Amino acid sequence: MEYVARIIDYYLLQWKDAAVHKPLLLRGARQVGKSSAVRHLGKNFQYFAEVNLERLRGVHAFFKGDIDVHIITTKIAHYINVPIIPGKTLLFFDEIQECPEAIMALRFFKEDFPELHVIAAGSLLEFTLEELPTFGVGRIHSLFMYPFSFDEFLVASGNVGLLKAKRAASSLHPLDGPFHAKLTDLFRVYLLVGGMPEAVVTWTKTHDISLCRQIHNDIILTYEDDFNKYRRRISPELLRLSMRGVCHQIGEKLSFSQISTEYRSAPIRSALRLLTLAGIITPVNATAGNGVPLDAEANDLVAKYLFLDPGLLLAILHLDGNSPQELIRLISAGFPQDLVNKGKIAEMVAGLEILRYKEPIQRHKLHFWLQSGGSVAEVDYLVAVDAKVVPVEVKSGTQGGMKSLWQFMRAKHLHNAVRTSLENFGAFSHIDPLDDGASRNVTIIPLYALSNFPSAPTPSMVFPLI
Repeated sequence: MEYVARIIDYYLLQWKDAAVHKPLLLRGARQVGKSSAVRHLGKNFQYFAEVNLERLRGVHAFFKGDIDVHIITTKIAHYINVPIIPGKTLLFFDEIQECPEAIMALRFFKEDFPELHVIAAGSLLEFTLEELPTFGVGRIHSLFMYPFSFDEFLVASGNVGLLKAKRAASSLHPLDGPFHAKLTDLFRVYLLVGGMPEAVVTWTKTHDISLCRQIHNDIILTYEDDFNKYRRRISPELLRLSMRGVCHQIGEKLSFSQISTEYRSAPIRSALRLLTLAGIITPVNATAGNGVPLDAEANDLVAKYLFLDPGLLLAILHLDGNSPQELIRLISAGFPQDLVNKGKIAEMVAGLEILRYKEPIQRHKLHFWLQSGGSVAEVDYLVAVDAKVVPVEVKSGTQGGMKSLWQFMRAKHLHNAVRTSLENFGAFSHIDPLDDGASRNVTIIPLYALSNFPSAPTPSMVFPLI
């Protein structure tokens, strides 16, 4: 499969060129493109030594007993017939979860062989890391990788010009109508195709959604097959039920009883934590939102969950017998306000987009605000920008349906918010009659342009257009 430029490339090159580089662990869900990204980085070295520890099980023996990374690399070089020379070779351990001793050995590369560039990646690696007492905290650098963002999808589909136009737009300088219309259409396509690399490349070559759907089904079944490897610590059936239960409750506060009535809450919570570690789901925790850090007031017992990819979400809904045809109709041809307000998938993808443009040096968290009781109020996302809380609403109208946003801003004495929708860039103010005429300022950022969000690194820096 041909390589398509990814945002992670920038951070991998930064790691390569750093004067001091710890061994790197590239983390993320299965089939999001980790191995391809490392192989692409390998083109910047004279030699690339890839060791797949699932296929080359004979290599496992090199990590037994006392750990001497110089001896280990010499043996590997002879075994795969590739020179391993500091400064000239990138050593890549793929599927490293198959050899826990190799994971444990990574820290010794920092201590005893710091001049060598070493990267490791694996499938459901986080499950294995949970079983290890330590794998080198402080001695290993991690980067987190996700499926294609919409910006990456635009590059893959040959729409670099639209990406440039989108980057240059703002509330003061909205896009011309034809640009906005085309980006809206492409965003609808993105919701159907998703961001799994194989599906994206298939779409760019064939424009056949049915072929993409076959790929989605195969990936889901592969994920569930992987669960069987961890049956010693948790039921594969519970992992499957929990993953699918999240998909059927997108945009809603998660109810354990809708996942299963046969399992107690504690094991379901454990399954959700493991799926989160594996990058398959992402919790959005309720928080009071009084200030930053938002996590200081988060309630881990009250959460919505995002699934890692919209294309995979539609595949699971189909596999479970819940026909997603109405949702597909909303995505393909429905009115923008219906897609945003009724589809729930737009709210999910908004959260995913906010996450994917943050620096991938940690597993970032998302939060929302929920007031229960006599009057239920909810704000979709709360984001920290310049040490201040910025509420984000996924809506279609201008002021109608934004009662919760005004209520939150009034209670927290905030003056700025973001509405993301399928509208063009824009802004408006609301004079709050219930707060002595205080001004509430709302910036409109289209769903397809969340890389323009102030909390994201400068897009042109991390994803230069060549």
